[in-house]
Amino acid sequence: MHKFNPQDAEHLHDERRKEILPPEEILTSCGLRKGMTMVDVGCGSGYFAIPASKIVGDFGKVYAVDIQEEMLNKLKQKNPPANIIPVLAKGDYEFPLEDKVSDFTFLAFVTHENDDVIKFLNEVKRITKDNGRVVILEWKKQHEEMGPPYEERISKDELMALLNKIGFSIIEHADINQSHYKIICVRDENRV
Repeated sequence: MHKFNPQDAEHLHDERRKEILPPEEILTSCGLRKGMTMVDVGCGSGYFAIPASKIVGDFGKVYAVDIQEEMLNKLKQKNPPANIIPVLAKGDYEFPLEDKVSDFTFLAFVTHENDDVIKFLNEVKRITKDNGRVVILEWKKQHEEMGPPYEERISKDELMALLNKIGFSIIEHADINQSHYKIICVRDENRV
């Protein structure tokens, strides 16, 4: 599986991308609110983390997690607000965060980058509070010029089945635009 190239980080912040993926609108429509603790897994250079820090406000916090130190350095160069805490992941399946720390765990276009999606989602589950929300944005399983190769993409139905299998309850799923979909689920404390 390929990882996003940090040399392309500035492409993530271009105006065309903001039109098709407006970060504030996506985050608030998915349930991010003032005072929450959010974990942005695969935060990159802060495309979602920086707007999220404004939404959660002074009493909230955003753990900006990435496996690539170079991406976290690009985030730090943007002088992020004090409520953003950059965190270098120890590996694809190991985030140095406490159990059940997150009210709102956010995965934007990173799930497909993992060879073992179940192992990755179980680590996401570990850091998410009971009844905490997990929001996943992904590329539709279709052929197109932009984005990852077709064979590396994961379909919405396949991803929902995996989430259900490991103890998440799906509360919403929808297309965001012609290339991307979202799944919103909660960690169900009554299940495994």
